[in-house]
Amino acid sequence: MDVELSRRLSRLLDHVEHWLPPAPQEVDWERDVAALWQRHVLGGRLLPVPPRDSLALDDLLGIERQKLALVDNTRAFLRGLPANHALLWGSRGSGKSSLIRAMLNSLASEGLRLVQVDRHDLAGLPMLVEQLRRQPHRFVVYCDDLSFEGHDDAYKALKSVLDGALTGPPPNVLLYATSNRRHLLPESMADNEGSRLVGEELHHGDAVEEKISLSDRFGLWLGFYPFNQDTYLEACCHWVTQLGSEQDWGAEARAEAIRYATLRGGRSGRGAWQFACQWVGRRRLHESA
Repeated sequence: MDVELSRRLSRLLDHVEHWLPPAPQEVDWERDVAALWQRHVLGGRLLPVPPRDSLALDDLLGIERQKLALVDNTRAFLRGLPANHALLWGSRGSGKSSLIRAMLNSLASEGLRLVQVDRHDLAGLPMLVEQLRRQPHRFVVYCDDLSFEGHDDAYKALKSVLDGALTGPPPNVLLYATSNRRHLLPESMADNEGSRLVGEELHHGDAVEEKISLSDRFGLWLGFYPFNQDTYLEACCHWVTQLGSEQDWGAEARAEAIRYATLRGGRSGRGAWQFACQWVGRRRLHESA
């Protein structure tokens, strides 16, 4: 009976095998410079991914101070010098995620390796860090668009890895995160009810202290802000020239770029890129008609 059952199971597996996805490719950190961490019920796995694009640091305009600070911090880390975990926070489309991509493109040759973790997979962060601890390379573990809701406990795993565990993060791992929120956790009026004045000092309540303590574990804070009009137009000119040619930028393009930002209700690096795609694409389409 056992032999017959074994035969049936073997035939079933032969039929099912054709429908199964291929086994995931193993990460080779000598070849691969970036990977995604995917958590599952049995732990997690790393999936290698190629660089998304060839974005360079010089392509990012209007954020010179932030670029210099983050690259210096990362280079210090790659050379075994003291460095901080980094929180890039600020307005949408202002270059936070782009700076991480451009930094990887620029510093991969110096030994930088990047692992991206989705916010929903943060519960597996301690396991990932322990895997990377045994590697000879240096890793930035990166979480994009990081924020938590009031009922979300995933931030506790992040706090533990950043500074809360006895062992702490290994010397070959730094954590970088981008967020629209400086304090990562939502704040409400009720949180301030526990605050009080002691003499001339304001003492926050427990709820506020809990929310501030997560951001405080990032030693490097970099703020990103909306562009003024001159910086926005400089970025538009850069991307129009990159995607097209110098002849594509002129008074007409400048006026249209201003109109584009007005209709969208803001100026940003992302908006400059999107305008350039629209402007150059439309011009080329009409030229070929």
